[in-house]
Amino acid sequence: MISRAWQAIIREIRAIRGYAFFVHRFYISPNEWDPGASALRGSEAHHALNVLRMKRGAKAVLFNGRGREITGEIVDLAHDEIRFRKLHEAETPALRCRITLGQAIPKGKNMDLIVQKAVEIGASEIGPLISERTIVDIDQKEAARKQAKWQQAAIEAAKQCGQNWLPEIDVPRKLKDFFTQFPVAAGMSPADSSLPQPTRLPLQKNESQFDLRLIGSLQSDAQHLKKILADYRSEHRHRPASVLILIGPEGDFTPAELALAKSQGCRPITLGPIILRVETAAIYCLSVLSYELL
Repeated sequence: MISRAWQAIIREIRAIRGYAFFVHRFYISPNEWDPGASALRGSEAHHALNVLRMKRGAKAVLFNGRGREITGEIVDLAHDEIRFRKLHEAETPALRCRITLGQAIPKGKNMDLIVQKAVEIGASEIGPLISERTIVDIDQKEAARKQAKWQQAAIEAAKQCGQNWLPEIDVPRKLKDFFTQFPVAAGMSPADSSLPQPTRLPLQKNESQFDLRLIGSLQSDAQHLKKILADYRSEHRHRPASVLILIGPEGDFTPAELALAKSQGCRPITLGPIILRVETAAIYCLSVLSYELL
């Protein structure tokens, strides 16, 4: 028979677990982040008030997507604003490796799934790519709409999985335009593009260089990711601090696109003897990189 003391301890543990799993998380953009006067506005306030029916005295976690979070208590409710009293503030260190996913846009809603899983696995940035074999037709207006949609999907995923570092979703662009944003360093040949670069803070727009550039490929010259990572560590005596991984659309990148990627320092990698679906390939590569580098 369990004593009253142990029953009290068990109740306390259950209460702590219940709080950890059921406390609601809300996103506040960095430019609106104010730990001393935290408030929810717009869609987040609407969700808390009209969907979750949160009341004065309820507790929630607020995060800014740059590693900062606050546990707060609701002290004031308005029609379009919820104010919190700060109870606790914490900072989550950045992940050890900055992983950028360049993902050719697949058909249907698979990009939503890829964004969600990339957030959960630990990607720092996601660049949607318009490949020559991309089935989806995207103009400039549609590209901006999809970027906003996928960024919101990333926010929702971060809220659910407890990720305090929010990946940035770029505007969809063609591969050549993508490499304009992420060119090989001046004076460096493609073969040398894996040389170590200075460690930088995540998600800065001037972070155009990577320690290692990879591209998924069905070609015969592709190497296993495990071997490339082992070779890098053997040569440089440390793990890469930043990695770019490109995943193609249904039917893979075209030979011209693969040649362009190689000219920009990307090393072809094989994902095994079985041809994977686009979303499976993205999750597979991110999972391996996360296991090895984060």
